Amino acid sequence: MIKSVNPATGEALHEYEIHSEKGVEKIINSVDKRWKQWRTTTYYQRSQLMQNLSGILRSNKERLARIMALEMGKVLREGEAEIEKCAWVCEYYAGNAESFLEDDIIKSDFTKSYVSFQPLGTILAIMPWNFPFWQVFRFAAPTIMGGNTAVLKHASNVPGCALAIEDLFREAGFPENVFRILLMGSDRMEKVIRHPAIRAVSLTGSTPAGKSVAAIAGSELKKCVLELGGSDPYIILEDADIEIAAKTCAAGRLVNAGQSCIGAKRFIVVDKVYSAFLEYFTNEMNEATFGDPLDPDMTMGPLARADLRDDIHKQVIKSVSKGAEVIIGGECPSRKGAFYPPTVLENVKPGMPAYDEELFGPVASVIKVENEKEAVSVANNSVFGLGAAVFSKDTKRAEKIADAQLQAGCCFVNDFVKSDPRLPFGGIKESGYGRELSYYGIREFMNIKTVVVK
Repeated sequence: MIKSVNPATGEALHEYEIHSEKGVEKIINSVDKRWKQWRTTTYYQRSQLMQNLSGILRSNKERLARIMALEMGKVLREGEAEIEKCAWVCEYYAGNAESFLEDDIIKSDFTKSYVSFQPLGTILAIMPWNFPFWQVFRFAAPTIMGGNTAVLKHASNVPGCALAIEDLFREAGFPENVFRILLMGSDRMEKVIRHPAIRAVSLTGSTPAGKSVAAIAGSELKKCVLELGGSDPYIILEDADIEIAAKTCAAGRLVNAGQSCIGAKRFIVVDKVYSAFLEYFTNEMNEATFGDPLDPDMTMGPLARADLRDDIHKQVIKSVSKGAEVIIGGECPSRKGAFYPPTVLENVKPGMPAYDEELFGPVASVIKVENEKEAVSVANNSVFGLGAAVFSKDTKRAEKIADAQLQAGCCFVNDFVKSDPRLPFGGIKESGYGRELSYYGIREFMNIKTVVVK
């Protein structure tokens, strides 16, 4: 059985039967059989269904946001925004997939030569709980519009979200087995990855999980797209608008109670404006209200599980034991639920979890540096490379840093890092490889085929 638990109360919500070995085999084979038909459908046929799906998402956003709130603690306002974004990505690929996958004519010595883009087959998605709808749809919309079929192994604490997504595809009119879920534990995934009908894998999750999946898929010569952990650095230069920077940085840190791979995590501040930034930033973090995610007055819910709350508290305690100082927060509330307060740490140094590791919760590390050069060096001194940001009134200066100096897949100027269907998304180093979204993302799971006519 898979059990869903309300992280705000610790109460069990529902139990779900897991799929047996035979059940998993049947689902994968059925999805692969459907692919042989789905791949022959036209872009127009697929786009009509994807547009239907977009509309159904919007008409059900309150209900779907409530499922998220109950299963993993996301406040309703953020949940509804997540569903809107899912509807957007469906619309985006419904309208653009055909042009993104048009034949690319190449001039050569032959009578005719071009590149075509053909679907690979059935793609396995292994997805986390923190954005339980968005991370699935940003994979599924391009993958299915490209003519592939998909199976999803969702995080075990959000089975209700997984089942809801499968139902949404059915309600939109997609043929049975274009998209299916597997209710099962992570300990059984190796066999699924090795299944002959699985042609490629997309995983969003932790770096250890990504390395494990990549090793298995690599031994089978199956392609992976991996979006893994991050410890995103935000550089605040001496000419930044400090008040706006502090407000933006706090917002970037507290999205989804800080449980985001691209959440702002390390705030690297030039000495000249350090005190002013710390004051504004701490005030912004302190204004967050956390509590029942179903309460519209709350800006932040609990962490998704009690063990996750315990893990981040251990990182804070260990960092403090090594010399970090707590400005606000840093203590587990004496209340029911997996809550953790907005926390600001300063005097954060290498060798501390708050400097070296990903902080998957509402904890911010503020780091003082002397100048721009040191700021860039500290920003890049990380095993991760997912997102980064620079704050400065001189946008040309900041853009040069973002473009030429920061080692990350997504670099923003004067804003916090976020994904957008129109822009490629992904990381480098231990934050993974491959890209999602944009026309780069839809081509990841296509056979880029050269065709030559003499």
